[in-house]
Amino acid sequence: MIIISAEPRDVTKLLAFCEEAAAWLRGLGSDQWSRPYPADKLLATIEAGTVFMLRDGHATAGTITLTPDAEVGLWTNDELAEPSMFVNKLTIAREYAGHDLGGRLLDWAGDRAHQAGAQWLRLDAWTANEALQRYYVAHGFVHVRTARHGTAVNGGPRVSGWLAQRAARSADHGFTDRTPVPEQIRFAA
Repeated sequence: MIIISAEPRDVTKLLAFCEEAAAWLRGLGSDQWSRPYPADKLLATIEAGTVFMLRDGHATAGTITLTPDAEVGLWTNDELAEPSMFVNKLTIAREYAGHDLGGRLLDWAGDRAHQAGAQWLRLDAWTANEALQRYYVAHGFVHVRTARHGTAVNGGPRVSGWLAQRAARSADHGFTDRTPVPEQIRFAA
């Protein structure tokens, strides 16, 4: 399997991917990803070079967004002063579930973050999705805190405010990486 950068022509495919994940989550009783993801926002992240696709031949097996930009209002100023990269929208196609491709994508993200000079690989997860939170803990993430209504750093309600991190480090993820070498991240010192 190879990892490539998503291209603008992949928007429709990635939106369908999000809908497949949302339908699966609904079947589990979760409202996570229940609002359709805005196509223009997805296109902007693709154009920024932060969306990646895991390909198995011509099929897309998974996708992950990895960015040096934190979600507004989740992390403290002290945390933002630490060099970090942030995982978003990690999704595996249902036909590829059960093979720990998500864990391997997290390893790839940690490796890429390390190459970019990050100290931390960070993420936020749906506050009510305890199974997802356990998944991340099982993959080496440590819970930092849960930002809820009134406790978000900049105020406001949070539905995806379970915050976790693990050290960015080199990893043997087993994928062929065909993405550009990551730029060194800049951070507030």
